[in-house]
Amino acid sequence: MKKAFISVLCITLALCFLTTTSFAAEKREKFGVDKRSDIAKRVSFKPSTEKIRWKMVMPWSKGLLFYDIAAHFCDSVRLASAGRLDIKPFSAGELVPAMQTLDAVTQGSAQAGHDWPGYWKGKNEAFVAFASVPFGLDAEGYNIWLYEKGGLEMMQELYGRYNVYALPGGQCGQEMGLFSNKRATKMEDFKGLRVRTPGWYMDIMNILGSSVSPLPGGEVYLALERGVIDAAEFSSPAINYPMGFDEITKYAIQPGVHQPGIQCALFFNKDAYDKLPDDLKWIIDIAARETQLWAYNWVNALNAEAIRRFKEKIEIVMMDKETIIEFRKTTKKYIDDLKAKDPDVKKVMDSQEEFLESFADWRSARSGVAAWPYETFINGRTTE
Repeated sequence: MKKAFISVLCITLALCFLTTTSFAAEKREKFGVDKRSDIAKRVSFKPSTEKIRWKMVMPWSKGLLFYDIAAHFCDSVRLASAGRLDIKPFSAGELVPAMQTLDAVTQGSAQAGHDWPGYWKGKNEAFVAFASVPFGLDAEGYNIWLYEKGGLEMMQELYGRYNVYALPGGQCGQEMGLFSNKRATKMEDFKGLRVRTPGWYMDIMNILGSSVSPLPGGEVYLALERGVIDAAEFSSPAINYPMGFDEITKYAIQPGVHQPGIQCALFFNKDAYDKLPDDLKWIIDIAARETQLWAYNWVNALNAEAIRRFKEKIEIVMMDKETIIEFRKTTKKYIDDLKAKDPDVKKVMDSQEEFLESFADWRSARSGVAAWPYETFINGRTTE
């Protein structure tokens, strides 16, 4: 009798659960859809057998981690295709000069390229928005905006004007601020400061009274050593460390407000890409996404060690909150002026700014706790 009662009870509870979940399903539709799922259900192509050899060019020397990110993508494609698509990476100057990378892929003298999109500012100002915007998208923001909020389509439209097909190709997180021989924490400290930085931050620093030059990375150390410039930024701690800036400067002025997220791109000659079998196109797409994820994890794991080493030789200096806010105000005016003059910049920046607005409630709701070590947390530092 007892066993029968338990069986009836179990059946009753199961029916209640099914009724409840059915009611919940009817009340609201499923939240979120993976659009690729339908494509994956209808695979109509077969693995190709043709072996294809491509060349990749880039603005990086082999000593930079950016080169390793490009090479990682090539390795991923080679592994996933079992060697059917073999992309050989060439560092800056091996096949073409660094700043002719995009032109070479446009013209088809190389089939693939890797870059920091801001290098093509002279071709179109909007390229900078896909690289890094001062006080703009961080790593998380770029990933969501590119893959879920229409950023990728805008990126492909812009690159497409140059006969290339583009994909995100390595998100590296926030950069360091300025390596400097002059301490600067307040707005007035930046007036007259001779600085190396490229992109929109170069223009913003000039507006704030600095004297700015976009020196190539290979010239920065010598310029600092000889006193031609007072301060310079180049990239994240892990990428900066081998360049030895801490040997010839006293301070690192933080935070790196000029690049909250370093976004790289992969791009392919459109004619060459269109000729690829469908299976290899999918391998390229998936390998690019894997590279985007891997680059962030790899670089930031290295950043943690690099910043500890920097602290042994130089002082980490934080800008005042009021100074950061003034930088933000100047940046806002600069970008608004750009948007008023350039419809491409307006289109992309309006999209990024709309995303930031839409994400603000969630950012606020989750902002009460940061993953600090225990002692740091209980001593009062609960947020980042």
